[in-house]
Amino acid sequence: MDGFLLQTTIFLGTAVIAVPISARLGMGSVLGYLLAGVLIGPILGLVEHSEDLLHFAEFGVVMMLFLIGLELDPRALWAMRHKLIGLGGLQVLLTGTAITAGAIWMDQPVKTSIALGMIFALSSTAIVIQTLSEKNLMKTGGGRSAFAVLLTQDIAVIPMLAILPLLAAGPILQIATDGSIHSVGGDEAHAAELSLVEGLPGWGVTLVTVGAVVAVVLAGRYLVRPVFRFIHSANLREMYTAFALLIVIGIALLMTMVGLSPALGTFLAGVILATSEFRHELESDIQPFKGLLLGLFFITVGSQIDFAGFFSDPVPILSLTLALIFAKAVILFGLGRVFGLRGRDQVLFTLSLAQAGEFGFVLISFALQQHVLEPALAEELMLVVALSMLITPLLFIAYDLLTRRMSDSAEIHPDDEVDEQGPVIIAGIGRFGQIVNRLVRSAGFRTVVLDHDMRTIELMRRFGVKGFFGDPTRPELLHAAGLAEARVLVVALDDPKAATKLVAFARRDRPDLHIVARAHDRHHTFELFNAGANDIVREMFDSSLRAGRYVLENVGLSEYEAAQAEQAFYKHDRYTIRELAQHWDPKVPTVENRAYIARAKELEKELEMSLLALLESERKEQD
Repeated sequence: MDGFLLQTTIFLGTAVIAVPISARLGMGSVLGYLLAGVLIGPILGLVEHSEDLLHFAEFGVVMMLFLIGLELDPRALWAMRHKLIGLGGLQVLLTGTAITAGAIWMDQPVKTSIALGMIFALSSTAIVIQTLSEKNLMKTGGGRSAFAVLLTQDIAVIPMLAILPLLAAGPILQIATDGSIHSVGGDEAHAAELSLVEGLPGWGVTLVTVGAVVAVVLAGRYLVRPVFRFIHSANLREMYTAFALLIVIGIALLMTMVGLSPALGTFLAGVILATSEFRHELESDIQPFKGLLLGLFFITVGSQIDFAGFFSDPVPILSLTLALIFAKAVILFGLGRVFGLRGRDQVLFTLSLAQAGEFGFVLISFALQQHVLEPALAEELMLVVALSMLITPLLFIAYDLLTRRMSDSAEIHPDDEVDEQGPVIIAGIGRFGQIVNRLVRSAGFRTVVLDHDMRTIELMRRFGVKGFFGDPTRPELLHAAGLAEARVLVVALDDPKAATKLVAFARRDRPDLHIVARAHDRHHTFELFNAGANDIVREMFDSSLRAGRYVLENVGLSEYEAAQAEQAFYKHDRYTIRELAQHWDPKVPTVENRAYIARAKELEKELEMSLLALLESERKEQD
């Protein structure tokens, strides 16, 4: 017991240090956990036996697959079926087949080669999704295609986990160089300590197995809801967590007792519960346990990676890693071209998915338990997976370098010829600009809409809203849209820097022009104010103000009093922005700007006193 607690303390302590550092460096939490394991494993020699902790941490994988199932609404999956089955399915199939063939060519046994194909067909969901989000590439064609493939891979893990035990049954076959096939070993089936199928005939095993799956489906469909309502009546928050854990652990136990993968059952239950009204409750209850146990899993995996052996002879492992990345990149490049990706989108799609992924560790550990892989080979595979993931940030750097000067014909569309002018120019027709445009046009005024996103322009045209494609920050496009005669310019661009640039240019070109600008946050408001915008609307300010009014109406104020408070707050906030703009310095972080902080505190106190005085005055008048 003491040894287990010591291991857990060391693991968690190292993770608390390594993971935030990894996240700050942009490498993601998965690599942080792996590096933590490397530090406490073979390099420092602090942990010699982590098998018990690994078995415990592997339950995080089961929970992760349950959460993946919860996020996969069957209707959403059906809407994405073409990319999931086409692009994603072909990637998994072609990559797995190519690696399997390469492993057989290198004299690996057939079953081992199939396992290798499944392991290396997967990419790192955690690293790729996080990096695409951080770089604002998720909405690009390449980013959306990469997401579809990653989703397919996550789903494909389920049948892979079901196939691996089948590869362990019977002797392992190997294809010799002369084409002959012979056996190189065998594997004995290990029955579970608690089994519902042990000693049953074949038809009995099948019947019990199918019955268990049907029981999971029916329970998820008809039993979870009434039990949740029963628990709700107890009004005890911890009971929700207990029931969520009971679902996952109970299904995992049932699947184990019938000889199936626990992950298969929990994933199936997650998909069934994806449409339940309790989906978010289950997700929030399971998420902390999943994150902690999965982190421990990756730490234990990292602690078992033999980096000392790698540094003693790095060439073979490094060569395999680079060969894997090259092979996957070639397949991804070809698939991207077949599915219409070009230029930057194709490069992003190719490089972002060329590594192995965290599910590779899961499959390697599971294959090792099932005696599909030899321990020595498993150690080498873990090194290859870890190194390919460590190289992933370099792949994204390569993407930046390759696309910086790329002439991307797939993404470059010639600017539309602007043949209309009007009193109002709207730059940006996203969620914000659409509302402004609809209101102004409905009131009988003409608008000229400009946007640099061709997909958005085409979507608006389907609804009868004419817009012109082009970069609104380009002076020639603005002049073609009638900047010289326009009365109002609405700057509704998503990119804060581009919005500030556009406001500054328009103010220089037309000192008399009225500019209404969308601000991302308060700091962006100051930038737009300095650039010359007349009216600045923060994205969330008005909606938050209205929500605050609803709160006041339901905590004791009348509708009139709440409306008066809302109006007073609005006027004071505009005054606050003007006051704080005099102290704001873009070169000094806000937390270090003492004059700004002091004035902000004074203004907040003034607001509180003025609102209290206003409400007191209103009450006296009513009395």
